[in-house]
Amino acid sequence: MITVIVEFKLPQPISSRQARQTFLSTAPKYQGLPGLIRKYYFLVPDGTAAGGVYLWQSREDADRLYTDEWRAFVRGKYGSEPILKYLETPVVVDNVSNEIISDPSS
Repeated sequence: MITVIVEFKLPQPISSRQARQTFLSTAPKYQGLPGLIRKYYFLVPDGTAAGGVYLWQSREDADRLYTDEWRAFVRGKYGSEPILKYLETPVVVDNVSNEIISDPSS
């Protein structure tokens, strides 16, 4: 599994309420996306940056999303270039499903 942290600066600070409305407008785009296990949207406390934390089944799945077209969408929606950080994710503790998920290929 792969975790990708995507962060982008905002042209001006926004509130949690504004972030929630914006994030809800883009959330359906990620439903049913092949290989995406989970996505968390975030806003930094001072409202100057935001992004998402994505959990993917594989790097290949992640790479299918982060295309030039996707980057252009982010730039158009939020006004800055997204910065991506890839992390190997060999184990996930899920307290909602009461599971420990391990990637057998790790």
